[in-house]
Amino acid sequence: MPSKKSNRFNSRMGLLLLLALVIVAGGLGLKNWLKGQAVKPPQEAADSSGPVPIETPKVLDYGQLEENETLKQLMDQRKAEFGLDKGIDMIVQSDESVKIGNTTVSMQEIRDKIRLQSGAIVEKEITAQGGDPKTQVESFGVHVVQPQDNIWNIHFQFLKDYFAHRGITLAPRADEPTHPGRSSGVGKILKFSEGIVYIYNVTERKLDMDLNLIEPFSKIVVYSMTDVFALLDQIDYSNVNRIQFDGETIWLPTADS
Repeated sequence: MPSKKSNRFNSRMGLLLLLALVIVAGGLGLKNWLKGQAVKPPQEAADSSGPVPIETPKVLDYGQLEENETLKQLMDQRKAEFGLDKGIDMIVQSDESVKIGNTTVSMQEIRDKIRLQSGAIVEKEITAQGGDPKTQVESFGVHVVQPQDNIWNIHFQFLKDYFAHRGITLAPRADEPTHPGRSSGVGKILKFSEGIVYIYNVTERKLDMDLNLIEPFSKIVVYSMTDVFALLDQIDYSNVNRIQFDGETIWLPTADS
């Protein structure tokens, strides 16, 4: 028969063993809980991140413009910044490429050819260490030529879109002569714009000088947004019919003139 001393010893050992198991289990649980907290991002940080910016692809595919919701949102956002809607199909930056059909061409290549044609020296910007290469990025409006398009109507649609943003509605015949042999102010703007807007032959990869021969989906009309808006932003439409144009130079009346 076990003695009372032996029973007390066994009871103490049992309690110590149970206590040790509790401590070990508690330690493992605490370790797992701390591990879970380490990998789980704080809710406050997730909520304060703000709206997710639209991802900008480096190749903008015209064929995906209606199907790719991200691309469509990006183009709508860029056009809204310029106050445009239907006048152009896309706004492409100079460090991006545009894809038309099976052909992809970089806007840098198009920009270099535009500058060569205009007599500017093409220089590759050398950015000093620590400099910001994005300061040289330019924006270009792109209209993909469609069947039945002509260069005059393409420009006129762009102009109507621009003035609509300024609260001005151009009449459907605002580009027609006011009198026989006398161009309207809008007509003079359109004529002058032929010198600052370019047609690029995507398949032949060159600027096209023939404004009348436009082949659908093989050519794009390219607007340098800086040059075009430098012109249009000076126009006081209430004096538009006073505009003078001699075939090369245009005089733009302002609100003070």
